[in-house]
Order: sequence, then structure tokens, then C-alpha cells
Amino acid sequence: MKRSKWTRRALLRQTAALAAGGPWLRVRRVNAQDAQPIVSPLAGPAMRALSDYMSAASARPLPADVLEKGKQHVLDTCAAMISGAELPPGHAAIGFAKAYGGPETATVVASPLRIGAIEAALVNGVLAHADETDDSHAPSVWHPGCAVVPAALAAGEHFGIDGAHFLCAVVLGYDVGSRVMATLRAAGRQTYKSSHSIAGVFGAAAAAGCAARLRPQQMRWLLDYTAQQSSGIAAWSRDTDHIEKAFAFGGMPARSGVTSAFLVQAGWTGIDDIFSGENNFVIANAPEADPARVSLDLLVDRLGDRYEVMRTNIKKWTVGSPIQAPLDALENLRARQPFSADDVRAVVVRVSGGDVVDNRDMPDISLQYMMAVMLVDGTASFRSAHDKPRMNDPVIVRHRPKIHLIANDPTITGRQAIVEVTLHDGTRLTEHVRAVRGTAENPMTRDEVTAKCRDLVVPVVGNAQWMRLSEQVFALERVKNLTELRPLLQRE
Repeated sequence: MKRSKWTRRALLRQTAALAAGGPWLRVRRVNAQDAQPIVSPLAGPAMRALSDYMSAASARPLPADVLEKGKQHVLDTCAAMISGAELPPGHAAIGFAKAYGGPETATVVASPLRIGAIEAALVNGVLAHADETDDSHAPSVWHPGCAVVPAALAAGEHFGIDGAHFLCAVVLGYDVGSRVMATLRAAGRQTYKSSHSIAGVFGAAAAAGCAARLRPQQMRWLLDYTAQQSSGIAAWSRDTDHIEKAFAFGGMPARSGVTSAFLVQAGWTGIDDIFSGENNFVIANAPEADPARVSLDLLVDRLGDRYEVMRTNIKKWTVGSPIQAPLDALENLRARQPFSADDVRAVVVRVSGGDVVDNRDMPDISLQYMMAVMLVDGTASFRSAHDKPRMNDPVIVRHRPKIHLIANDPTITGRQAIVEVTLHDGTRLTEHVRAVRGTAENPMTRDEVTAKCRDLVVPVVGNAQWMRLSEQVFALERVKNLTELRPLLQRE
């Protein structure tokens, strides 16, 4: 029998040649700023286009509107992290940071602590989704900010990048996470796996890889290690303390994404195309799909033209999603015809899928409580949305029965709402909210985003620090090193 030519020594030599870009894998080593395509016979066209785009992201100027929107989402996520430190998931996250320790290289937000970048990404990710205040991407169903921003911040501090580079990393993370999730949805992914965790880990990895200035070949390996770490099942919906949910949406994806970037930056190699070929990531998540019919076009669909941060929602009100439109409606009605809570006889709220907010015992997900607060206060603040004792306040208790919820109105779709207010003098006022304020279809202004974030931040760190933080975020292009943000994000 003829002996195989593949001896152990020959195989090792060939493997070394592959890793070094030898004759079988002609990869030209370039700087991250080099936008020329890299030819790899072992990677498909979609992977090559995606990795080239990711590698060049740090040097690619962002359009003015994308730059502004990116800053708003950075500020929104910083506000979510700072306010989240006051809630049970935040207490758990900072408690972990105190117990774990580690090298003092990265900021733990809303604390005096510094720990390793991987651990800081985890802790800050949990802080960012400690509550329902962070942003969301409706087309692919995930919360980008709570995974991407903590990952970009931790990796950015580690590598000493500037503010402009940081913004590019954040915007790239929103792009990559959304496109990976869109690809899996088109293939028919298994729905018990959490889209929030899957998109989150790829978004976080892209952001961290951008901060590390990885080359195109390294970006392909980054995606490989990220696929291996992709986890998260939809069991988080049974979590009553929001701690596991914060880990699954923010902490775990941010940690794993930074890990991928650090492994590859340290010299680890992997396979060139985790999205195609045998046992690929798409088929692993959509096992019923026909491999021959799976398309990877969505991975690179309109890259550099359509920025997913522009399609990401910022919540105006720090409450559960089904309550957003009813609060908008009540505010709009009052703007047209002012009235007081005592003027109101009844309020009928029609929504779709409102069972999850029907007279719940948690204030921020109780529609009747939050609408009563809106009647009394004229607004719905973060403080009121988390003031459980106020649910028993005699004034709120008196007005709360006026709120009548029709939770599953067949005429309502999506997150729309119709609110009908009847006054004691017989006047009837109606408002139909078709696009919630803060969504991509009805975006908030900078002033509105700033007002929301101020409400979250000032009670924790004070107005003076808030003013410096907001000014610095909106001037990130002038930040020479990301560590300049540290004293604005921390507290004693």
C-alpha cells in the first residue's frame, strides 16, 4: 500500500505556511487603512467583502447624519449604564467587578473601579441593559447599544484609540450584528435561540476588532471565534430579576466579542469563512435550511450605504415597549388641548399585545400606573417609572382606575396605539400614534435625546458631571484618547 505523503512534519510545515500566508493562502498583509480587496481562496466573496469592509472601517469617514446618530446612541447607552448601576442587575454587576479584580486597564462605569477589558465589557454590558432604557433595532430584533458600546469602550481604552475611531467602531458594530441576524432570519433560524445574544456578540466583536485595527484576514478569524462563542437562548424571558436578561443581551455578548478580538490580535488563527462550507454557522443555526439555497448576500447588503444605526430606535420613555405609544398619545393630546388629571373622566388605551403591561406590579411595565403618572405629572420620568411605593400613592390610586386597557385590539398593528380621553365636560379627544417617538420612522431630536439622558444621569452623578459628559460625547472627534472619558463615566 502506498504510504501517504502527509507525514506529521509535512503537515506542520504546510500549516505554518498557511498561517504565514504561504503558497496556498495568498494574503497580502496590509494596514487597516488599506481599503484594497484581499484575495483569499479559502473565503467566499461575501466573507471577503465583509472582512475588507470591517478592516477599513476605522479610516472610513462617516456621513454627517450617521456621525450625529452614532453620538446620540453612545450618549443613550452611557446614560443606561450610569442609571443601571442603581438597579439590582447593576448592583450584581459591580459586585462581580469588586470580587473579580484583575488588571486596572478599563473603566467600570458608575464606580471607581478599573478591571481588565474583557471583564469590564461584561460588567458594563449588564449595566447597559439593567433596565428597559437602552436602544433597539426592530428589523433584526436586538439591542445594539448594550453590547456594542461597552465592547468598543473596553477595547478602545485597551488600545488607546481616539474618539473618532471609537465612533467608527460603534457604527460598524451596529452594521455587522444586524446583518448577521438578517442572514440567519432569512435562512430560517431556530427561534429558541436569542436574536439579542447572537446579533450582540457579532456586533460587539466587530466593534472590538475595529478598535484593535485588525487586518481583513484577522477579521475573518475574528468572525470565526465569535461564531464559536455565539450563545444565548430565549429562556431569558422567564427571568424575573432582569439579571440574566441583562447578561444575555449586554454582558455576555460584549465580553465574548472583546475576547474574539483579543485572541486574534494576540496571534490566534482560525478558519477563513465560518458562514459557508461544511458545518458553517448559518446551517448550525438553521439546520432545516437547504445549504445550496442559503444566501449570504444580506451580510454585505448595502454596506457603506445603509447604516444600521440609522434604523435603530432610542426610547423616549424608560418603560416597557407597549407603553411607549400610549404615553406619546397622551402627551400629544395635552399639547393640542391642555387638561389636568382632575378634568379626566376616562382614558381608553387600545394596543396590540398589551397583556404583558396590563396592571403589572412593576411600575415600569404597568400601563395603568404609568398612564396615571402621566396624567398627574405631565411626564413619565425614570424616577417615577421605578418608584414602586408610588404605586400606592393616594393620588395615583385615585386616577389609576380611569385607565381602561384594550390589550389586543385587532385594528392595531405593531407598536401603534389609539388613546381616547373623555373629559368631565363631555369633550372627547382621540390620538392614533402610528410611529412611536424615537423610532427610525419618527426620530427624536438631539435635544430630546439629551433630555432623556439627563433624567437618567443627573440623579446618579450630578448635573456638573452630566454637563461635561454630554459635551464630550457630542465632541468625540476631539477626544485624543478614549481614557479621557473615564472621569466623566465613573463616580466615587
